[in-house]
Amino acid sequence: MTHTLIPAWRGETLEPVEKLDAHIRGLKHKAISVFVLRGDEILIQRRAMGKYHTPGLWANTCCTHPNWQESSLDCANRRLNEELGITGLSLEFRDRVEYRADVGGGLIEHEVVDIFVAEVDTPPSLSLNSDEVMATRWIRYGELIQEVVKEPARFTPWLRIYLDTYAPQIFGKLAISCVNPA
Repeated sequence: MTHTLIPAWRGETLEPVEKLDAHIRGLKHKAISVFVLRGDEILIQRRAMGKYHTPGLWANTCCTHPNWQESSLDCANRRLNEELGITGLSLEFRDRVEYRADVGGGLIEHEVVDIFVAEVDTPPSLSLNSDEVMATRWIRYGELIQEVVKEPARFTPWLRIYLDTYAPQIFGKLAISCVNPA
């Protein structure tokens, strides 16, 4: 694994910190998450088995940490291309949220996340980076909620948190109109 420097807080100061060190120490750090929507469907990805945390779990369209001094929007566009081969989407900033989650292996994600949404009429063509993503699928919002309730261990902690805590900010009318299935 390369030694990537990401923006993390040490006390009140934002500093470049090695990514793995930030996760081992549970430091609060910057991140981005992207959701690509087509009507009531969300493009989700299954993380590659070689990922150093949460391998094989389903997550949102893509997510990562900005490099030191990289803007969140530039990072979101870069990561869509690096992971999925997607370019040229119009990303809309939806919200900045914070969460802290144990992601296994003694690692903690304590993220301040800029969330972006892209709404598409037709599915973008995909070219999966097998080091990052092992599968993708389109799933209706209500069906995703049902699957997460039935089998939460198949999904990343942050996706579960987004759906449980931040759905109205991320999905707007889609989240508000969807009745949580019993």
